[in-house]
Amino acid sequence: MTEYSFWISITILIYIYFGYPALLQILSGFTTPQSFSNKDLPSVTVIIPAYNEIEFITATIKNKLSQNYPRNLLEIIVVSDESGDGTDDAVREITRTDSRVQLLVQKPRQGKTAGLNLAMTKAKGSIIVFSDANSLYSDDAIIELVRCFDDQSVGYVTGKMVYISTDGSLVGDGCSAYMKYENWIRSKETMTGSVVGVDGGIDAVRKDLYVPMRADQLPDFVQPLHIVTQKSRVVYCEKALVKEHALEDSTSEFKMRTRVSLRALWAIWDMRHLFNPLKYGFFSLQLLSHKLLRYLSFLPLIVCFLTNLLLIPDSPLYILTSFLQVFFYTSPILVKLNPKLRKPLGFMSYFILLHLAAAFAFAQFLSGKKIVTWKPRNG
Repeated sequence: MTEYSFWISITILIYIYFGYPALLQILSGFTTPQSFSNKDLPSVTVIIPAYNEIEFITATIKNKLSQNYPRNLLEIIVVSDESGDGTDDAVREITRTDSRVQLLVQKPRQGKTAGLNLAMTKAKGSIIVFSDANSLYSDDAIIELVRCFDDQSVGYVTGKMVYISTDGSLVGDGCSAYMKYENWIRSKETMTGSVVGVDGGIDAVRKDLYVPMRADQLPDFVQPLHIVTQKSRVVYCEKALVKEHALEDSTSEFKMRTRVSLRALWAIWDMRHLFNPLKYGFFSLQLLSHKLLRYLSFLPLIVCFLTNLLLIPDSPLYILTSFLQVFFYTSPILVKLNPKLRKPLGFMSYFILLHLAAAFAFAQFLSGKKIVTWKPRNG
């Protein structure tokens, strides 16, 4: 029984991280990439939710105003979640010289999701772009997002996020490798149907498909799932680039990943009707493989490690696999002792952080905990 459990857990992990991507690779080979034009550009509203973002908000707004997009077709709404650090004054200063910028103040504080719902009631654009308060877009990011809507089957588009680190920290290195892996999967999911999971810093949706959400729901996850429910597609646009700084320390990264994982688990629960393959076809398998199994993969990891320890006396093979696992799980300690190992071991350390966060979030999910507000860049 112990040996069966060991190999079953390994099989599950192989499917999650290699089998599902391999399936996408095979299926994507039967599709042809689409090309789009720039004709008949629609009106666009960029919504920027902000809470105490005085350090970034001015640069973010100016970044959006300088986009290569027709001036008369672009507006920006900043929804401040009762900021108390001067964010509102900084936005008002810009509104005095540019009528395309509008400030909404949400009182009392209700969180990002409620802020998006509020801003949507004021948005005039037929395409809505969601930006974080510290997201800096490439010059053509918005027009690249918009071009994807030439395909009438597309209801939601997500761009490519690149994390930058000011000091080459471990979290930055590991996060960058993880995002490369995620972006590759998203590119293949786009070719086979819909993307499962997006980056909240650079997304766009058709305004008429937007569905108001509860304040405790994760907009970056729930809104795209609503789009799929409406029989439209969610796609990934590699040419729409956004840069954000990775969190500077592993503690903040862990808190952020725990928060995102917890809200994602609740989103999966709220949208569990999408697991019906008779109604949603291949997307049901995508949601299961890319999200649910991924968030729960800490369980087969635990089983694999514990059963391996019990199997050590049975074969030299299990001695080797146990050694490899111990090396893998001690990689953060090795990096701490020798910073030169940061580059080769950074991904392993970040992998461990992600799964610890998922395990902690799952425990919170079982306890019924929900999150509505938080402090940006503190997790």
